[in-house]
Amino acid sequence: MIKLIVCAVRRHDFTFEQFDTYWRERHGPLVRSVPEFTRHVRRYVQCHLTTAKVPLMQAEGCDGIAELWFDSAEAMNRAFVEPRYLEVIRPDELEFLDMDECRSFVTEELEVI
Repeated sequence: MIKLIVCAVRRHDFTFEQFDTYWRERHGPLVRSVPEFTRHVRRYVQCHLTTAKVPLMQAEGCDGIAELWFDSAEAMNRAFVEPRYLEVIRPDELEFLDMDECRSFVTEELEVI
């Protein structure tokens, strides 16, 4: 199982509240509505920041985390070249994300606890 972790950064003309609402209420449902993309995805989770503080750690420079699970790297790559992803989801990402500032990581989980 492969997990894509995206450190989402909002566009500079969005307040954090506007970004958070758009991501939760518009983008999430939009992603769910595109079966050509979601058939490749095993799980999609949006991690919305809270006001809770953790000692020694900061979320500075990141407005939220997206996690997407795929069966393989090949499945992940197929998802992001789907014509409906490119036609519907990608343009919506550009509506609220600063794509130059977002960072992503392809990972394999190792359960420790």
